[in-house]
Amino acid sequence: MSTFGERLAEALASRGPLCIGIDPHPQLLTAWGLGVDTDGLEKFSELCVEAFDGVVAVVKPQVAFFEVFGSAGLEVLERTVAVLRGSGTLVLADAKRGDIGSTMDAYARTWLADESPLCSDAVTVSPYLGFGALAPALDLGARTGRGVFVLAATSNPEGGQVQNARLEDGRTVAQAMVDEAAARNAGADRLGSVGVVVGATLAQAPDLRELNGPVLMPGVGAQGGTADDVRRLAAGNLKAVVPNVSREVLRAGPSVPALRDAVARTVEQFAFLQD
Repeated sequence: MSTFGERLAEALASRGPLCIGIDPHPQLLTAWGLGVDTDGLEKFSELCVEAFDGVVAVVKPQVAFFEVFGSAGLEVLERTVAVLRGSGTLVLADAKRGDIGSTMDAYARTWLADESPLCSDAVTVSPYLGFGALAPALDLGARTGRGVFVLAATSNPEGGQVQNARLEDGRTVAQAMVDEAAARNAGADRLGSVGVVVGATLAQAPDLRELNGPVLMPGVGAQGGTADDVRRLAAGNLKAVVPNVSREVLRAGPSVPALRDAVARTVEQFAFLQD
């Protein structure tokens, strides 16, 4: 199988630079006229699949909103991931897992192993038990052709307490995470498979020029991030940027045509990423 980075580069070129979230939080379920239960969750997910499958480069289910319904919610997630991946749409599981040793290995196998019913094209991980603790996910992803997106500089204000701290060499912790990811991507011909997450609402981002991998930028739209913010924060690495938009598009639902229109308008805003 080709690498995740190669498949992502192809998807961005053919479908535009956009990641759309499937975020079935209670307010959206209610706004769509659905119950805040597993039936509502299933219908919400089905509508999102119909609207986004084959239309956007990446679809990102927010795992927590499925887990809250227990095993039934995870069954819906399994079906959602399977349908999207079965038709060739890249799926990024937004699980933000991070642990050590055998526990991290189990998380890695959940999201990146061929035999797992939740196997996705990529997963988000947290490096704040140390970047080295992510080795089980990074190594398994390299073996199975899947990707890992490492939280580097998140948009929540609390994140700066850790991410902006300075190491002895003067780098911020966030920059060190980007540099570690870059080392994993060394030698990739087209686009490495280890990405980073950098919030689009930040005043300043780590230096991304040597990453040689994808940059997921959440926070666009409802959270206040704009296309100009993406252009500013990712200067020097624009072709690897994947803006993540969720609520701004999802509020157009439950109409599938309206959701697709919202996607088209959003893709237009980021046409400069492909110039």
